[in-house]
Amino acid sequence: MKSRIILITGANGGIGQAIARAFFRESGENFVYLGVRQRRDAAEQLATEFPDRCALADLDVAQLDAWRALIQRIVARHQRLDVLVNNAGFHLDSLLAQMSPDTWRSVLDTNLDGTFHGCQAVLPTMILQRHGRIVNIASLSALAAPAGQTNYAAAKAGVVALTQSLAKEVARIGITVNVLCPGFIESESLPPLDSEARKAMVARIPMRRIGRPEEVAAAVKFLASAEADYITGSTLKVDGGIL
Repeated sequence: MKSRIILITGANGGIGQAIARAFFRESGENFVYLGVRQRRDAAEQLATEFPDRCALADLDVAQLDAWRALIQRIVARHQRLDVLVNNAGFHLDSLLAQMSPDTWRSVLDTNLDGTFHGCQAVLPTMILQRHGRIVNIASLSALAAPAGQTNYAAAKAGVVALTQSLAKEVARIGITVNVLCPGFIESESLPPLDSEARKAMVARIPMRRIGRPEEVAAAVKFLASAEADYITGSTLKVDGGIL
């Protein structure tokens, strides 16, 4: 496999880290940009482990200008960008009746607007290449919205719809766009739970266990591969059978 240039946002988190490592394990000498904003300790450690194969990229995904500057820098160095993984996201849960406009807006800014900006920023390069892979990370909340997550569920449902629409727009020019909806995954996004709450969570999962970041990463790696060339506009659940 030839080497590829890859950008992963939210690269300091457990899922982002696992995705980066999955690309490092490919046979080619992939170069991975680790998109980070405030927290960067894990990304810095990864860059230390693979100094010749990755670099930190300061990026506020909610800012289009930041996206454009980063993509310009990547393309100036490598003359291409092969894979974008829009993984950055967070949730601030609250009942809608008590949710502040700032809480609503901040979650949509990162989860939905950030995905929009990222896709738009990489498209000129991928269109010129007539090839590219975009993998967006949504959530099971997009498909089965829970109480207390009106902002997060709306944002991630928007990511699913954005993916499906964009996939149709660019299918004829060799760009695929797909979305993953992880369920309960052992990562920082999983809320702190006592033993009884964790048992109750596991009981909801037909596989009777919480997923691993590496299992999400394996799905991302497949959707970004040549073997997934005819897959676009798809929504893949990684949830142990909940839905």
